[in-house]
Amino acid sequence: MEIVIASRNLHKIRELRRILKDQFPRLDILSLLDFPAYEPPEETGKTFEENVILKATHAATALHLLTLADDSGLIIPILDGAPGLFSARFAGKGASDAENRKKLLHEMEDVPDDQRTGYFECAIALADPDGLKKVVSGTCEGTILKKERGNKGFGYDPLFVKHDYSKTFAELEEAVKNRVSHRRKALDKILPYIDSLLHSPHLR
Repeated sequence: MEIVIASRNLHKIRELRRILKDQFPRLDILSLLDFPAYEPPEETGKTFEENVILKATHAATALHLLTLADDSGLIIPILDGAPGLFSARFAGKGASDAENRKKLLHEMEDVPDDQRTGYFECAIALADPDGLKKVVSGTCEGTILKKERGNKGFGYDPLFVKHDYSKTFAELEEAVKNRVSHRRKALDKILPYIDSLLHSPHLR
């Protein structure tokens, strides 16, 4: 069975593909990099769930394939929830990960240690050409550092330390991060549904 990851973000594709392949070795995993002519819809949702539903259903209809879409971001209560939905463009449209982290550090430079809490949230939707099949979400709580640490991961990983851990997401080995991340928590809720599709007699 084929499934499309509705993204062109190499880091995100790698993370999702690794987890899916570990669970379903025979699953044929594609991404939007395999469909260069496809134009994703504008992300106009007001929540992560609204955005993933839009991305998954649009791609599934246009590509005529089972599609998995993910949307995630960092939410910091002391900043009224920012960067939130704008995590990927916190420093402006087309901003790099480094630019987004720099702006976040600037915004939080006077925030005391006991108020530097935040959490990643990830929503994942699964759709086929007939429409939405499943939508789930997961979170991962932690602390925002004052300086970057580590060179693995992507996004805000060098600034985020999960509760009960001493290393940032950018210092953790990929296998460890993939067991405890917000994306993994969301995927764990949707994996049984993918498994049921793989074992459906209609797909044999």
